[in-house]
Amino acid sequence: DLSLPNGNAVDTSSPASSSSLLNRLQLDDDLDGETRDLFVTVDDPKKHVSTMETYITYRVSTKTTRTEFDLPEYSVRRRYQDFDWLRSKLEDSQPTHLIPPLPEKFVMKGVVDRFSEEFVETRRKALDKFLKRVADHPVLSFNEHFNVFLSAKDLNKRQGLALLSKMGESVKYVTGGYKLRARPIEFAAMGEYLDIFTQKLGTIDRIAQRIIKEQSEYLVELREYSPVYSSWASSEEELQEPLDGVAACMANCCSGLEELTEEMSEDFLPVLREYILYVESMKNVLKKRDQVQAEYETKLEAVAFREDRKTPVPTDVEKCQDRVECFNADLKADWDRWQNNKRQDFRQLLTGMADKNIQYYEK
Repeated sequence: DLSLPNGNAVDTSSPASSSSLLNRLQLDDDLDGETRDLFVTVDDPKKHVSTMETYITYRVSTKTTRTEFDLPEYSVRRRYQDFDWLRSKLEDSQPTHLIPPLPEKFVMKGVVDRFSEEFVETRRKALDKFLKRVADHPVLSFNEHFNVFLSAKDLNKRQGLALLSKMGESVKYVTGGYKLRARPIEFAAMGEYLDIFTQKLGTIDRIAQRIIKEQSEYLVELREYSPVYSSWASSEEELQEPLDGVAACMANCCSGLEELTEEMSEDFLPVLREYILYVESMKNVLKKRDQVQAEYETKLEAVAFREDRKTPVPTDVEKCQDRVECFNADLKADWDRWQNNKRQDFRQLLTGMADKNIQYYEK
């Protein structure tokens, strides 16, 4: 009975395409494409073997109409440590902003082959996403280190570039032993949200890994199942047709489950891990913001103490207050941008996962 409780008929037709839901959602994300003036892609991984080391480089291609670039197009090769250098420079020179995370550098020995096709492709996607997030940021994309990373043929010659801002220097100042009075309510709420979000992501990540492990083990058994029916069919003339049918069905189940498991490993888990790392980045920015506030409070108390004794002292309290306000404004803007990206990413991730499951059960 293909009708709903309210009497409406159920539409049993499949979507026009397997990812039609995903395609509709991506329209929202592409609306700002016309206003962008910097496009970056990471592709073409290549393995390099020398006497000292073996490593992978990736091609970083840039197209831009920005005047601070000498050319409209660039193509350079970068290895993971170059991306790590860029992120470190961005953290130092833009301490008030949330720097997107890089994929983890180290992999457990014997568990993952870091030169395997699957691992290299997963890392390439993550590095591509990292650069796209930086390129889309209204402040980070204008950072001089980012310009050098995208355009310099030999990055090592420019690694001495020291562009640590005054803000960066002030953040490195740590008020020894001073306890912050209290985070403003909105930043305290951010910290609480990040703690809960990390916990949820960690749980989903663990369960997803268990599911993948169990599916992989089941797949091994399933692959052995089909040949048994084929062998049986060859010796049972009267049962040959149904037995061959079961064997073909088992083989079909194998290919469907293999695709579903690969989808979870290569597309689902990396997004979860990226956001677990993103949370750590956000917590670091919150910690820096607290340090600047602590410095401001320390100076305020020092001024109040001296004024009680009617001793006029020169102070940079106002400058320190400006730094706190600047930090707060930058952090709020990045928080809103991060929440928006998170909604889009998880909406696409979950819709894509639903599409893959629909395809699997249709098969």
